[in-house]
Amino acid sequence: MAYDFDLFVIGGGSAGVRAARISAGHGARVAVAEERFWGGTCVNVGCVPKKLMVNAAEYGMWAEDASAFGWNIENHGHDWLKLAAARDREVARLSGIYGKLLGGAGVASFDTRATFLDAHTLEVGGKRVTAERILIATGGRAERLDIPGAELGLISDDLFTLKALPKRIIVIGAGYIALEFACLLRGLGGEVEVLYRGALPLRGFDDDIRAALVEAMTAQGITMTPDVTPTRIARVDDHLMVSLSNNFMREADAVFFCTGRMPNTQGLGLERVGVATTKHGAVIVDDDHATSQKHIFALGDVIDRVNLTPVATATGHALADTLFGRNPRRASYENVATAIFTSPPIGTVGISEAEAAARGPVDIYVTRFTPMRHVISGRVGRKTLMKLIVCQVTQKILGAHMLGEDAGEIMQGIGIAVGMGATKQDFDRTIGIHPTAAEEFVTLRTRVRVAGVLAAAK
Repeated sequence: MAYDFDLFVIGGGSAGVRAARISAGHGARVAVAEERFWGGTCVNVGCVPKKLMVNAAEYGMWAEDASAFGWNIENHGHDWLKLAAARDREVARLSGIYGKLLGGAGVASFDTRATFLDAHTLEVGGKRVTAERILIATGGRAERLDIPGAELGLISDDLFTLKALPKRIIVIGAGYIALEFACLLRGLGGEVEVLYRGALPLRGFDDDIRAALVEAMTAQGITMTPDVTPTRIARVDDHLMVSLSNNFMREADAVFFCTGRMPNTQGLGLERVGVATTKHGAVIVDDDHATSQKHIFALGDVIDRVNLTPVATATGHALADTLFGRNPRRASYENVATAIFTSPPIGTVGISEAEAAARGPVDIYVTRFTPMRHVISGRVGRKTLMKLIVCQVTQKILGAHMLGEDAGEIMQGIGIAVGMGATKQDFDRTIGIHPTAAEEFVTLRTRVRVAGVLAAAK
């Protein structure tokens, strides 16, 4: 059968655009459909605009700290609309680049929704289009809790359309989005409370980092409320009233649901073509990202594996090379370094102490200190924590974790070392860059504890 395209991509985010562009570069006839905005969540309502707002919040803290270094700066307050305009210009610029990249590579683009009619046929803006291979890269969507009055709350996307900073803000959730939002909203002048159902936020991250972040967020005036869930939201006059599972109530001017994201597979017609999904809607794929229909693939947040933009682009590139570049390969999901842009930020690569200890005995190295900047500024609660988890048998670094200034920037280099299988001795013989916080990672000499011995003995 003659198809219209060799590859049709549903979704114009990081995974889809990279796969489409590289495939076209290998000579394939490629098309992409995007119904909302080019660049996906990251560019439009995620990483990029959020990081710009984090930067804005940091300037406020730096202005406050400047007097300790001899600067006489008057802070006349923050202009929300000026920041929003600058942020939106950059988002529009980046979103436009995605379209230009596709056009320059010879990819056909459709600004509309695409849905399955049969295994090789899609409805694209009212037209029928056929493709030999199809890639699902539709990303995820934010979810509200299923409670009365949930429609009165905002989701993460809504941060970027607010016309003004709400005064009293409740953030519901314990993941990285909730904590990043809480920090930036506080940094820009809001009164913020975070509600979460566990004892500590950031489930799955290292416990030392989790506890240290709660301490740091509390020090900057964010109210951290664990072991609670909202049960109802109601509007009372000009504000919102949030009822809680502990029988207390909270008043707020805005409530953000940062309670997770779901794979964006509704209405694609996957059941029509036999593409299997989990109960939460994530597309099930094998190690080569093929679905239950071997000519249909899926990448990125829609498979709900490691939901990070660099992972999406890496896997998209690998898939294109495999399908059309005569270079079969896979991008690894192991030892993916990542950052959380809280205040202070987190950088991490590898596994947590708890996960490592479950596998066998490990040596734990931890340091905590006040960075040089804040020895002078006197800012309370702005400590740095660094941690290495080392396998006793192989001496390989299994995990590296940091909370502190520039954690994301520092962790990128550590990620290279961990990915290459570096040992504690490799770190020990590396000369530090002085005076920096980063040098602490190569000067950790004193083991603070051993974990996982009992697990290894079983």
